[in-house]
Amino acid sequence: VFAFQQFSEGALWLTVGKPGLENILSIATTIFLIMAQVIWPLLVPIAVLLMEQNKIRKKILCILIAVGAVAAAYYTYSMIFFHAYAKISYLHIEYTTRNQAPMGILGIAGIASYLIATLVPFFVSSIKRTYILGIIIGLSFIVSVIFFTLYLTSVWCFFAAVISFLIYYDIRASHRKFNQKA
Repeated sequence: VFAFQQFSEGALWLTVGKPGLENILSIATTIFLIMAQVIWPLLVPIAVLLMEQNKIRKKILCILIAVGAVAAAYYTYSMIFFHAYAKISYLHIEYTTRNQAPMGILGIAGIASYLIATLVPFFVSSIKRTYILGIIIGLSFIVSVIFFTLYLTSVWCFFAAVISFLIYYDIRASHRKFNQKA
């Protein structure tokens, strides 16, 4: 899923500003934003839920899936009614909308529910060391907001791609330990 998302942003980089490739650019932008803003706030709590064994934590994770659904609904609404598009700005991709989506209470609720759905599951999980992943993802969000505010979506997803190597490393290390015991 993540590779497909990053592939779509790669296609975006290759097509932005190129005459005759506007349709590919539009499709790549839409795919990237659906993955980044609609799929992830649902997928993160679902993935953690599927690994969880503790019944109380499972119930909390189900609530977090509902919170993720709120975020997904907000971003879907924004994409439909405010037509998102991408442009290159200072060597980064800036995702904007034709008529800026209103921030108001709806926008704040959308952003807050996104952060809750994508960060809190790592702290709810009883699985060893997942909270570390939550801390790293949270810190990468803070860095993205402080230094790359206009490019938050793209830069934070870049950080997530780098962070995904930690997941790979942890799974690989666990697999090796398991094989040594067998």
